[in-house]
Amino acid sequence: MGLAMKALEWMALAFVFGLGLLVFAALVLFLIDRFQTSDAIRRNYPVIGRFRHLFTTLGEFFRQYFFAMDREELPFNRAQRDWVYRAGEGQGNTVAFGSTRNQSIPGTPIFVNAPFPPLDDQYARTEPLLIGPTAAKPFLAPSFFNISGMSYGALSKPAVRALSRGAKEAGVWMNTGEGGLSPYHLEGGCDIVFQIGTAKYGVRDAEGGLSEEKLREIAAHETVRMFELKLSQGAKPGKGGILPAEKVTPEIARIRGIPEGKASLSPNRHLEIGDFEDLLDMIDRVRGITGKPVGIKTVVSSREVMVELFETIVRRGPDSAPDFITIDGGEGGTGAAPMPLIDLVGMSVREALPLVTDLRDEYGLKERIRLISSGKLVNPSDVAWALAMGADFVTSARGYMFALGCIQAQKCNRNTCPTGITTHNPRLQRGLVVEHKYLRVANYARGIINEVETIAHSVGVPEPRQMRRRHMRIMQSDGRSIPMNEILPSYNPVTGS
Repeated sequence: MGLAMKALEWMALAFVFGLGLLVFAALVLFLIDRFQTSDAIRRNYPVIGRFRHLFTTLGEFFRQYFFAMDREELPFNRAQRDWVYRAGEGQGNTVAFGSTRNQSIPGTPIFVNAPFPPLDDQYARTEPLLIGPTAAKPFLAPSFFNISGMSYGALSKPAVRALSRGAKEAGVWMNTGEGGLSPYHLEGGCDIVFQIGTAKYGVRDAEGGLSEEKLREIAAHETVRMFELKLSQGAKPGKGGILPAEKVTPEIARIRGIPEGKASLSPNRHLEIGDFEDLLDMIDRVRGITGKPVGIKTVVSSREVMVELFETIVRRGPDSAPDFITIDGGEGGTGAAPMPLIDLVGMSVREALPLVTDLRDEYGLKERIRLISSGKLVNPSDVAWALAMGADFVTSARGYMFALGCIQAQKCNRNTCPTGITTHNPRLQRGLVVEHKYLRVANYARGIINEVETIAHSVGVPEPRQMRRRHMRIMQSDGRSIPMNEILPSYNPVTGS
């Protein structure tokens, strides 16, 4: 009996000791996770946040036992996100064993490798490109890959700060989105594109119209290089922006010029722009006030509409043209939008970009109007495709969000983003450490640029903007691929077709 009691006592002591070790280990891990700066999930959810990384890692070994493979998840699959995460950390993006991409799916683009590509000393980095030759202060844009419009309000303060600093580090521009210009956009010293949305946030007068005085104040910032009139965006064409009431903090209300604590709904179009004549008048007005290039952002609905725009420009003269057109696809994303608009409205950028490219060139405006492509373009293949189809620049929003640490939790509209990117909850924002994340932003931008240049060299041209449709083949339903220039020939100025 005495031995049994002794054994029980020892077992109890061992249990208490083991439990103490577990508690101590958990406490140590809690402190490590709370004070590390690289992982927002572990910083906001110490210890338990480690399970996400564990399950992600184990998924590489157990993926054959589950249905969700690398390229099945939507809106962005694991392969796409993992590429961005590795690029953000500055890690190598080599993979083993073979591609997980199914190249037999109809519509898949395949780049055509050259038999004798340029040698290592025969290719060049992409040159800067001038935007707005008729503006008093044209913009020589250094990078073909930049940050798309994301508003302060939709994004948190640390997210905007990290993007601004990362953009400066990588030499790319940052679009403010329609929420106005905050101090955090200016903090990094990067090139800025100021977006004028339908509510004129940041440049609105008491009646909600355009305030020329406020517009001049914005243009006075040297780093504000261009202005973009947003007509529509891919996730919600035909509807204005939506900022939930819980995100309208006193600071955001002041920057936007709206009431604090009330949901902010933008008009579905600019009240003073009812046709393309009005649009060109507004472009002239903004360009005259600011002295800087002015363009538009739109979702393409049909060829007929774009023909009307270009015919109006030609009739009025090329000086009246927008300096750039940002084409957003119907597959574009946003913080909050009705599902029917996200799912059903707006032409895909895969169809819209070549359409607008051909029309611009057909009307003789290739050197006058720069094309910027947006809409779910986050990986090197996406960006290379857009440049080969005629884009002068590509912008991405969600790619840079992944670089910041976004895990696609899809809580952007609820103010509960677990990584601190799209929330104004100070506890959750604490997870996003600017001093670490801005480097991930810069690494991602550099990674895209480097690998798109690698694709360009592989197809036999010195730099990405020299890629053409003939450098791509498109997979067909019968298992054969056809050159893109045979499916959709580029406009030929010599033959006029």
